[in-house]
Amino acid sequence: MIKYAGLTVMLLLGLGLGFWLGQQQSMQPSAIPAMAERKPLYYRHPMNPQVTSPTPAKDDMGMDYLPVYPVDRSPPEAKPQSGKILYYRHPMGAPDTSPVPKKDEMGMDYLPVYESEPESSGQVRISPEKIQKLGVNTETVAKRTLTRSIRALGSIQVDERRVHAVTPRFEGWIQRLYVNATGQAVKRGQALLDSYSPALMTVQQEYLVALQGQQALQQASKQAQDTAAQLTENALQRLRYWDIAPAQIQQLKTQQKTLDSLPLVSPVNGVVVEKPAIEGMRFMPGELLFRIADLTEVWLLAEVFERDIGGVRPSQAVQISINAYPERVFSGKVGFIYPTLATETRTVKVRVELPNADGLLKPGLYGSVTLTTSAEGDKRLAIPDSALIDSGVRQVVLLQKDQGRFEPRAVKLGQRTDGYYEVLEGLAEGDEVVTRANFLIDAESNLKSALESFNKQGADASQATQETQHGGH
Repeated sequence: MIKYAGLTVMLLLGLGLGFWLGQQQSMQPSAIPAMAERKPLYYRHPMNPQVTSPTPAKDDMGMDYLPVYPVDRSPPEAKPQSGKILYYRHPMGAPDTSPVPKKDEMGMDYLPVYESEPESSGQVRISPEKIQKLGVNTETVAKRTLTRSIRALGSIQVDERRVHAVTPRFEGWIQRLYVNATGQAVKRGQALLDSYSPALMTVQQEYLVALQGQQALQQASKQAQDTAAQLTENALQRLRYWDIAPAQIQQLKTQQKTLDSLPLVSPVNGVVVEKPAIEGMRFMPGELLFRIADLTEVWLLAEVFERDIGGVRPSQAVQISINAYPERVFSGKVGFIYPTLATETRTVKVRVELPNADGLLKPGLYGSVTLTTSAEGDKRLAIPDSALIDSGVRQVVLLQKDQGRFEPRAVKLGQRTDGYYEVLEGLAEGDEVVTRANFLIDAESNLKSALESFNKQGADASQATQETQHGGH
């Protein structure tokens, strides 16, 4: 009995060993071709995996380097996507997208994202309760007229075209000074001073003699009368050349007597801004006695930074706030843009012309200028400036794909206006962008991407370790 039992056990062991050997033989032919089809990445030292070679080699002891084959990391076959392509995302999961096909820095194609795709790398889902708690607000991307406000500081100055100098055309002395203070207001034709001049006395006498001769020759021949009239007119013209006022000439003609002093009058309405004249002083022809400025219109010279000067145009409407009158806003227009730039401040002077009928705008007052400019041409695609997340390295916005699903989208922006950025690339009209709580959603999206990257790196490291161990055996 025991003998038959032992024979039975031996028979079973023999059958099992034969089955195992058959399995090994059936596997080897399929494994060898599969390994032969794969090209080694490199060859490593049989005892030290850190030492590698791009070609077959031997170590100091004559042992062959071991080939290291690429690991098949192809993902399981995915179901083909269908529908409209929304955009293209980075193949490695970086938070970078493109509205058109492109390649990354390593030459890999960006992957299309379809409408039917439930969620892509970098996207984040947030529950409606959390959206309400965070206070998430969105706004539709649309085309709009972009207006931009340029602000600059400046000061009120005298209009150089309305400044008049009072200078005599004869030599004399100031007998009496009527306007004897800088800043005093004067009117056109008002006497500024009384002057005495021997030269003027001589011209007056010549005029009176000629006038008397003309009157005496009224009964003479026509030729004699014409000659006397010409002499009278010449003497009168000399008085006019020397800026003798018409009222004084009429007085001289009426009284038939020379005037001991003649007044010097103001040529315009204005304010005395300079007064070298002193009572009793002697003056020479052409010497400045008064400088009078008409302040019914003044200038504001504003310092505009060079980055803003491109938006300033002549005749552009300007709003001015003066520090002395905070409750009032004055209006003016750009009269001139100076052709030079101050290298110390990187600013360009802009002359703003302001009406000043009430005299409130006094030279020297400080004020701020606001110029509103509109982008030339048609309306531009724009987003609120609160939608932008700018880290200095990237410029992204958070795009709401559907209710509760958000995705970071890289954008290229143009000029910035009052509260809006012009969109050059990355968005289309009708997209919904987050304008509030976007930093919190972006932080959650970055954390999700970082965890995905960490998990992927961990899986790659584990697979590489298994490969090394397999090669060592």
